[in-house]
Amino acid sequence: MAEISSATPSLTPHIVCAGAADAIEFYKKAFGAEELMRMPAPDGRLMHAAVSIGGSMLMLVDEMKEHGVLSPISLGGSPVVLHLNVADADAAIARAADAGATVIMAAHDAFWGDRYGQLRDPFGHVWSVAHPLRETVMSEDELRAAAKDAQCAANSPATA
Repeated sequence: MAEISSATPSLTPHIVCAGAADAIEFYKKAFGAEELMRMPAPDGRLMHAAVSIGGSMLMLVDEMKEHGVLSPISLGGSPVVLHLNVADADAAIARAADAGATVIMAAHDAFWGDRYGQLRDPFGHVWSVAHPLRETVMSEDELRAAAKDAQCAANSPATA
């Protein structure tokens, strides 16, 4: 059995885009992606491509309905969220919005200790974007207490 290459992580997202070449250009503008490779099919659609975002690989392919390869747009959405750790979540979300993404959750201080927000790219993929607000990771007990506090605050009547 062959060994796994250290050049390819053991888990790499491989997404389907209606317009993969346009998606590559969007990811360059929105997230500073670097194109690693593209392999066009005879009809011009991309049968494989890869970009690097923040040092992580993202593979992508054009939608090919005749082969059952469908994008989130054709499927009416996706249950998958791609998470991106950045130095400044607010700036990253603004850059992606300027490139054409739709902000679906503005950046906010989340109870688990991140500045966190979400956006939908023009190809139907949802991205969460975050940076840590704390130097240390919360313990499991701290995280549970923060989640409980957040739930209680969300269920409390507003006070004047």
